[in-house]
Amino acid sequence: MDVIEVWSGRYACLLQSALRLTNEAFANQLGIAVRTVATWHSDPVVVPRAEMQQLLDAAHEKAPDAARRRFALLAARESGGGATDSGTPAAQALRVAISVVVRQGDVLLVCRREDDASGITWQFPAGVIKPGTKPEIAAVRETLDETGVHCAVRRILGSRLHPVTGVLCEYFLCEYLAGEATNSDAVENVDVMWVPRNSVTRFIDADTIFPPILVALEEQT
Repeated sequence: MDVIEVWSGRYACLLQSALRLTNEAFANQLGIAVRTVATWHSDPVVVPRAEMQQLLDAAHEKAPDAARRRFALLAARESGGGATDSGTPAAQALRVAISVVVRQGDVLLVCRREDDASGITWQFPAGVIKPGTKPEIAAVRETLDETGVHCAVRRILGSRLHPVTGVLCEYFLCEYLAGEATNSDAVENVDVMWVPRNSVTRFIDADTIFPPILVALEEQT
């Protein structure tokens, strides 16, 4: 997809993800308020006004080739979740909801079980977004199923193609409500634990963490 006829909040957020920019950096590049970018995340179907459409057109046209390719892939995956001409649901690209759950000074992490010990990695709780399920609901439900922790979505952090897996990920900043962190999915996970926010990069390679997550964690301190 090389041309966007009408930008929506959703496509604007996909462009932000393709450019790998935080809300603040994306707003600064466009010359708009950060709250406008936040509105696009909270209301994906909103259609920005005409002058904003032009700013998004310019940002897309000036984007590096790699970013344009990422955006095209994200947009193609997004549009692939509709219905076919016959009215039957089209195949949906794999999407994953990822929860960044904070509790005072800590963040909830899970240790995935891989085929061999060297593949065990720490990650944020995550789960596949099933067709017809809102990402926010999937994030809360999967966190509970994996860890026994009840949480509530505080805000959307954005979406991107994961640099390692290539899966389309939807990220949510969540607040802890109740529950003891336990490994409730021993088939997929080895362990579950709370770690200090400033120690997250000791468990997860900083280069693979979605930048808005690090910004959000800094804001919590």
